[in-house]
Amino acid sequence: MLKPLQYVLFLILLPATPLVAQTHVAEPAVNLGDTSFLDGIAGPGGVLEEIGDGAHEGTIVDGSGNPVSGTDTVNSISQLTHIAWITHKTILGGWYGTEVVAAAAHVNAGSMGQSGGWGALTVSPFILQWSERKIGNVPIDQRVVFDFDLHVGAYTRSSVVNIGANAFTVHPYYAITAFPAKRIETSWRVHYLWNSTNDSPPSATGAQSMQAGQAIHFNATTAYNFGKHLWLGPNAYYLRQISDGRINGVPLRNSPEQVAAIGPGMVWNSGKWFFYANGYHEFGVKNRPDGNKLVLRVEKIF
Repeated sequence: MLKPLQYVLFLILLPATPLVAQTHVAEPAVNLGDTSFLDGIAGPGGVLEEIGDGAHEGTIVDGSGNPVSGTDTVNSISQLTHIAWITHKTILGGWYGTEVVAAAAHVNAGSMGQSGGWGALTVSPFILQWSERKIGNVPIDQRVVFDFDLHVGAYTRSSVVNIGANAFTVHPYYAITAFPAKRIETSWRVHYLWNSTNDSPPSATGAQSMQAGQAIHFNATTAYNFGKHLWLGPNAYYLRQISDGRINGVPLRNSPEQVAAIGPGMVWNSGKWFFYANGYHEFGVKNRPDGNKLVLRVEKIF
């Protein structure tokens, strides 16, 4: 059974703050809560899925968690098409595969402006998926993936609200699903994120180049299986920036980005169809927008 392997990218929002006052370079939008239950399970075959995200971010907060004055609410919707294929060929005992994700979105940032169009194209030339094995009496399924974002999305220097990032990113991840007890699953997906330099940042910033810092982020779930088709339980995500962003090559000290979120979720299965719904409320936010998120996903396995 092949489970989803998508990586989400739908919003880059750079503040229209003059360079002398700029204290943070925003991280690109990444997979925060867009994969959830039974995430580590997969096998030879293909998957086609459509993912819809809706987010409302009421405030932008600083490094102390306090609202930044003069900023508006941000509302966004995105749609992604994800295609993945895992072969019967093995490397290091795991099945080899590839994937691609195309994204489109619309973002309304109030007085800062709005933008719509295609986002970055995410590709993975290298997926390794291992068959189920046991650690003691606990069955586990696991996978490693090397994803790359190609900056082909909508971007212009004249706007501070852009769908594309105008930067190349590298974000490998490790996913695992374990079944510690009958009818109970827990899934974790842990990512590393590296961003290249944007040599054409929005002109309103006054900068010649910007580079977002490196980050670690993860998604986590625990669910109970009610009958044959339905899993219900909490889902969560967390992101922490681990290196300084840069403007014109100069590090911005003490400006780490952080967000955590938790909420209810479910997945319902009928044959080779899977239907997911996940809600999140964010907290512990620093140097980024703070709000709520809903993810709906439909998946067909081949």
